[in-house]
This record gives sequence, C-alpha cells and structure tokens, in this order.
Amino acid sequence: MVCLFFAAEEYSCEYGSLKFYALCGFGGVLSCGLTHTGVVPLDLVKCRIQVDPQKYKNIFNGFSVTIKEDGVRGLAKGWAPTFFGYSMQGLCKFGFYEVFKVLYGNLLGEENAYLWRTSLYLAASASAEFFADIALAPMEAAKVRIQTQPGYANTLRQAAPKMYAEEGVWAFYKGVVPLWMRQIPYTMMKFACFERTVEALYKYVVPKPRSECSKAEQLVVTFIAGYIAGVFCAIVSHPADSVVSVLNKEKGSSASQVLVRLGFRGVWKGLFARIIMIGTLTALQWFIYDSVKVYFKLPRPPPPEMPESLKKKLGLTE
Repeated sequence: MVCLFFAAEEYSCEYGSLKFYALCGFGGVLSCGLTHTGVVPLDLVKCRIQVDPQKYKNIFNGFSVTIKEDGVRGLAKGWAPTFFGYSMQGLCKFGFYEVFKVLYGNLLGEENAYLWRTSLYLAASASAEFFADIALAPMEAAKVRIQTQPGYANTLRQAAPKMYAEEGVWAFYKGVVPLWMRQIPYTMMKFACFERTVEALYKYVVPKPRSECSKAEQLVVTFIAGYIAGVFCAIVSHPADSVVSVLNKEKGSSASQVLVRLGFRGVWKGLFARIIMIGTLTALQWFIYDSVKVYFKLPRPPPPEMPESLKKKLGLTE
C-alpha cells in the first residue's frame, strides 16, 4: 500500500522503524495532551450539562453559572488529569495506529491493502484505541470527579487518594468499558474519515498533486480534513460520552443502569458543545501531529494509489 523505503537524505528515519514509531508516539503526546488541556473549560461545562442538565441548561448558561460560583479559575478544574491522561492516550493512539497500520497492511499485501484501505484504517485505529483507553481511564475518572462533584476535590493530588480509599483500584478502571464504547467508535471515525477525506481533497479539491504542494499547504489540507472528521467523531461517540460522565460521578452504578436512566434524549445532552470542542480538537490534533512529522523529517506517505499490478489485473493499463 505504501512504499517502505524513503531516501536517506530526505527523511530522518525509515518508514516503519522503531524511531519512526517512537516519534509518532511523541507527536501523539503533544497533539492530544496539549489540545485536550487547552479546551478544559469547554469540557468542564459539557460534563456538567451531561450530569446536571437542570442546573446547567446549555453551553452559555453553563459558563455563566460556573464563573458565578467558582470564578474564572474554576473553569480550569481538572487540567492536570486531563493533561497526563490524554498525553498517555495520545502516545498509544497515534503510535500504535502507525504500528497496526503497517502490520495489517503487510498481512493483507499491497493489492488488498489498497482495495480494503478503509477497513484497514478502521481495524488499525480500533486496535490502537483499545490500549489507549486503558492508559486514559484512571485520569479520566479523576477528571470527571473533580469537574462534576462540588466539594469532592480540587486537584488530582486530592482526588486520587480519596478515590482509592473509597473504591480501591476499581474506581480508576470502572469506566474503561464505557470509554471503549465512546473512544473506539470515535477513533475509528477519526482516523478512517481523516484518511479518506485527505485522499478526496487532493483528488477533487486541491488543484495540484500533493507532491507539488508546499509543507504549509499540506498542513492546511490536514487541518480541514481533521475538522471534517471531528464533527463526525463527536456525533458517533456522544451517547457513550454522556454515560462515562454520569458513571464516573456516581458510586455503585453500572453503564447499563446509567444508559437506561438517561434515555434516548438524555444521552444527547451537550452535543452542540461537544461538536465545537471535538471538531476544533481533532483538527488541531491532526495539524500538530503532522507538524511534528514535518519537523522531525519523518516519512509522510502520500494518499494511496492503486498498485500497478492491480491496474494490470483490472485492465486499467495499456
């Protein structure tokens, strides 16, 4: 599907090498850690709308009530677990995605990897997110407690020992299954939609081939494709996100109990805020991730093209 050799003078490492995967993981740390921390105020209001819609009626009212009660500093509640949790998630999400994409592509072979490329993106991203959520779960649980339970804790150092004393290790991992429910569909959409949108933009919108575009022009395409992917991500994963927010706030509840109690309308509370947050977030994540690849001179394969052998089989060559 992709060429595994790149000229030594142009790139700092070979595609698929350990150095390549390590730097991709570092790009994931920056892209997820920085962006999620940057939107903590919006995430805090979104979580409060989900767990207490009577008090926080919409995004604007949510900001107003939060600032009135906690001051402007209150909007930063949960920044530490957000930064550490999503940095670890980004490491696994982007690093393992590249690993699984190469692994599954090699298993399929060049022709099948091209024909089944959307399925390849979906499988690689789902596999990566499985591990990423295990890394994220403890910090996500602490973040939601800090943001949605008044008086529970103001910092990660206060929340973590209190959670452990109340429920043991289970307190940090009871939300991992709903996290998988939320994040795996989200990540599958995030990567597959992004990859196919980039392919479509270069094919139908950008007036010249990718090879003739400057690095800056390529990064603009990355940002646009990332935003489009982000909107779909938010919609696909929002019901599970609502369940996670309520589950981590309450003690003794299960995901199925929360889902039944919220009902169909309840799980869509806060969707508008999440579309704004996730759309912007996803676009910035892809932009930062691709910028890291450019900075470290990592191989960045162009959108896939049909292999010559497959063209011959299909009679598409003269």
